[in-house]
Amino acid sequence: MKTTGLVKTGPTNRRRPTSEQGHLTAEDAGDMGHEERGPLRRCAVTRVRLPKEEMIRFVISPDGVVIPDLSARLPGRGIWLSARADVLETARTRGAFARAARGRVVIHPDLTHLIEDGLLRRMMDVAGLARRAGQIVCGFAKVREWVVGGRAGLVIQAADGSPDERKRVLSGARDLPVTVVPTASGLGAAFGRDHVVHAAMLHGELARRFRIESERFAGLSGRASPNSAECSAGRCEQAGT
Repeated sequence: MKTTGLVKTGPTNRRRPTSEQGHLTAEDAGDMGHEERGPLRRCAVTRVRLPKEEMIRFVISPDGVVIPDLSARLPGRGIWLSARADVLETARTRGAFARAARGRVVIHPDLTHLIEDGLLRRMMDVAGLARRAGQIVCGFAKVREWVVGGRAGLVIQAADGSPDERKRVLSGARDLPVTVVPTASGLGAAFGRDHVVHAAMLHGELARRFRIESERFAGLSGRASPNSAECSAGRCEQAGT
């Protein structure tokens, strides 16, 4: 694999004793000895255990390159991180990948952007599945109809759409889950259109999967995503008083 422009980090000698591998703790060594089982994984930076579907898994390729495994299906022992920009930056700059791999690793300089792009693709893939299954609609009128009629389990909005229209389509909905994607053109691609600002998805597994991918993207990109129609309409502060 070509690694031009990649950043190498970590110990220079793979066979150094564990005590010299970036001051590993006994907990670190125990985690690295086997692949964790069950629904939870421990973040290699924060040491907090979280549901694995809310985290980002990485594997190390045979030539030592850190590979994001967004579907968590690639072979090899995984390195898990919380889906947060600060956690990824800490892992990049403070040797967490090298410690977990017990040796020198190669980190792509645009790793964060690669992950963001991959998560966006996964979100649009879910939207495409929902469209083919008849579980999603787009456009102001149709989304508004689903919101008013209680059919919408999740509303998706483009961040570059009109703020006033984004509020109007959610009028009267307080606790309806809302997620935001960066651009109307990106959301439109899932529908075969130039741009889409509003979409609504039925309750169910696809809506749950879209929301999880959206939350991972928001955490990695640093873009705040409202959790409900009330937040999207700018009423979170008032609601909390």
